[in-house]
Parts: sequence; C-alpha cells; structure tokens
Amino acid sequence: MELSEPYSSPAAVPPGLEYLTQIDQILIHQQIELLEAIIGYETNNQYEIKNSMGQKIYNAKEQNDCCTRNFCGPLRSFELKITDNFDQEVIHIIRPYRCASCCFPCCLQEMEVQAPPGNTVGYISQDWHMFKPKFSVLDMSKTKVLSIEGPVCAVSCCGDVDFEIHGKEGHSVGRISKQWSGMIKEGLTDSDNFGINFPMDLDVRMKAVLMGACFLIDYMFFEKKGNSG
Repeated sequence: MELSEPYSSPAAVPPGLEYLTQIDQILIHQQIELLEAIIGYETNNQYEIKNSMGQKIYNAKEQNDCCTRNFCGPLRSFELKITDNFDQEVIHIIRPYRCASCCFPCCLQEMEVQAPPGNTVGYISQDWHMFKPKFSVLDMSKTKVLSIEGPVCAVSCCGDVDFEIHGKEGHSVGRISKQWSGMIKEGLTDSDNFGINFPMDLDVRMKAVLMGACFLIDYMFFEKKGNSG
C-alpha cells in the first residue's frame, strides 16, 4: 500500500484540535479506578491527555456496557469519547470487536477516528505478523500515511516499551511509549501512562489518529487479561 503525505495540509483544522498544531508530544495518563483495583471488576477506562508540561488538554472516557467489559476483556468493542476542558466532544473513537490470534491474517484489530464526531479523519489497522506488533495509520480514504512497529516482546518490566512510528521512507518520525509507572502501580492496577512523540508539522488529523493508536495499543498489550470474565 502506498504512503501518502502526512504533513501539514491547507484544509481547515477540525474544531477542537487547534492546540495540536502547536505541540509535538502528548502524555496520556489512565485514571486509577478504586473498584477495579480492589475487587477486579472491570470499569470504563478513563484518561487524562496532557501536554509535555503536564497541563490537561483533553479527557477521554470509554463507553460500553458492563457485560462487554467483563466478559470480552481487552478484546472488547467500545467507543471512546474525547472532550476538551469545556466538556465539548472533539474526537470520537470506535473500536469493533476483533480476534486476537497472530496465526491467522483475518479479522485483525482496527479502529476508526472521527474529529469532530461523525467526520472520519482516519483509521488504525493491524498488519499481520507472526512476532511483532505492526499497524498502519490510514487517512480518511484508507490510504496509508504512517506505520507503527512494536517490539517482539511488548511487556512492560521495569522500563518503557516503545512502538516506533515510521514515515513514508521507512525512517522513524516518532514513537508511542508505554511508560514504566513503578512496581506497585504496575502490579496492582492496569492503569497505564503513555507518551506520544510526533513531528510538530504533522497533520493534526494524523495526530488525532495516533492518539487512537495509543489507546488500541493499551487495550491490546497492557490491559490486564485477568479482568475478562
């Protein structure tokens, strides 16, 4: 699949994403849910999205039902609502239910990103590989814009786990990092911290899609599987 140009476009910036034109890093912090931490009952994930100085720019909250969360576990379908500091929804993410097997190149993971809600700006599509996590970042016409590649062993153990973002020439242009949160937090909860680095002049639509990719990576590799059922 041919890569398209991912950098700044003359088209109007989707409302609510104007601030993304000024930054090259995003921090995503999942909120700790006490009920989930104490008894293992899976609740809707909630996140704070911040700039590099730790200032909150968005909130994100998962939307689905308790049966889906607790019986389908990390594979569950959901919609994710991202709101600004005025509680206006600026990004809407949709993840359908898909299988988790690496042995068959069918029904792989995918996600749709809308900004504003109802206006699709891109997709994340899992690429089949026996050993490595690989994804394609697609624009609204499903043309490949960027690719993401993770390590063979995507396990957070006393250190960060990096998923490299590659441009059209195959060189690294950024990364999505699962950040080590400390032994106690990592052991007792599935509340995770992530950082996303990308070029300052990357199209804001693709910055929004990379946020979606970060959430997909969280569910696929770092959401505790013990919560499913």
